[in-house]
Amino acid sequence: MKDARAARERKSSPAESARYLAMHRMMLLIRRFEETLRSLAAGGAAPGLVHLCAGQEATNVGVISALAPDDYIASHHRGHGHCLAKGVAPEALMAEILGKATGVCGGRGGSMHVFDPDHFNLGTNGVVGGGIPLAAGAALAARTRGSKQIAVCFFGDGALNQGLVHECMNMAAIWKLPVVFVCENNGYGEFTAMGDVTAGAELVARGEVFDIPSRMIDGMDVLAVFDASSEAVARARAGEGPSFLVCNTWRFGGHHVGDRQEYKDSAEARAWAARDPLLKMAAWLVENKYADESRLAEMEEQVAREIRVAVAAARAAPEPDASELASHVHG
Repeated sequence: MKDARAARERKSSPAESARYLAMHRMMLLIRRFEETLRSLAAGGAAPGLVHLCAGQEATNVGVISALAPDDYIASHHRGHGHCLAKGVAPEALMAEILGKATGVCGGRGGSMHVFDPDHFNLGTNGVVGGGIPLAAGAALAARTRGSKQIAVCFFGDGALNQGLVHECMNMAAIWKLPVVFVCENNGYGEFTAMGDVTAGAELVARGEVFDIPSRMIDGMDVLAVFDASSEAVARARAGEGPSFLVCNTWRFGGHHVGDRQEYKDSAEARAWAARDPLLKMAAWLVENKYADESRLAEMEEQVAREIRVAVAAARAAPEPDASELASHVHG
């Protein structure tokens, strides 16, 4: 990663500069969205459990920044960041989570079942690992159609022990499907430390056993994630088959907004907090003169304003009408 950063410092185009600023802004948007949603959920405005991805923004943005607009993604239950990075408007996502008619799915899906076909998002998913076969299927469909689209599936470390992960990796490797498997390893499956329930020290071995190129990445560094993802995406698009990326990251909040995280070691949490991906990227932008402190402060204000508008619009939006209860239901 150091060599990649050095190359950027030696040579960068206006387009690259704009990309770096856009990546930072999107991470900032995700963080402020999640922080605001935490307050709304604590106040009872958001029905059901809400799972936030604050701290994991670098994996969300680094991977999706490497995709084309019509590439597919499949998410998991901690997927608001994926949805925002893939293009959904903050007000539409907020309205969906609050159960309003103007939401992405008309208020039907809530936090864990956001389906956004306009942006080729196969959805967040309440089933552990449930998005993996969806992405593999989308990749197979794309290849069958002869398109250059690829698919990415995001899943947590807890999904590594689900059988369908291995089934899909095996099939994708045999058929050379254009799919990228991305494990967002935040160290905990719900409330349980990964080491307590997962055998084998080398997580990348889960992909290597199928001869899938597999890499361990600093998931708190958006540029490291972007570089690795760009290589995996290019490989998939060239017809060379799947890749497996393990992005080591950390969720700053609990499994859900009501989780007090008493199972986490406080020293470990402080160490991860010091690696905050937003602070890291902001420092890099300033150091390499892509932005100054005033530019970043202005970006903060713009994002804060955008989130305030989104919340106001979602709160003012109507509830779904009872007459629509049976719409979009297929038996």
